[in-house]
Amino acid sequence: MTNKQYGEYTEKRSEKSPVLSNCVKAFLVGGTICTIGELFSELFSYLGADKDTSLLMASIMLIFTSGLLTGIGVFDKIAKFGGGGALVPITGFANSVVSPAIEAKSEGYVTGVASKIFTIAGPVIVYGVFSSVIYGIIYFLCTM
Repeated sequence: MTNKQYGEYTEKRSEKSPVLSNCVKAFLVGGTICTIGELFSELFSYLGADKDTSLLMASIMLIFTSGLLTGIGVFDKIAKFGGGGALVPITGFANSVVSPAIEAKSEGYVTGVASKIFTIAGPVIVYGVFSSVIYGIIYFLCTM
């Protein structure tokens, strides 16, 4: 089978994705997560925290909630429905740390959880740090 034939075969067999529906679902789920984060922020401000502290606490609550929902199997259902909308950076990152840890739990805490916890999130951290170093060097050179 040639590449062209294979391409035609997969095109016929592939399920067409409902783009508009997926975009609406992603928007609604992502918007809901962001609204919940804003509600947490407003709650902490109401309880007397300053702006920076309330934003920090809201982020911590979103991370905790995402980890908890991943642990009890609910986040996967939300992500399946909302697609990319559920992967709002902070909740998606928490999910990417907790999921491998749960899967590796049967292998023990050291050889399982500890060694696999950053399987997905590790490259994100590495390239994030690398990019920030490059950006810092460029910023330093441009502001000399």
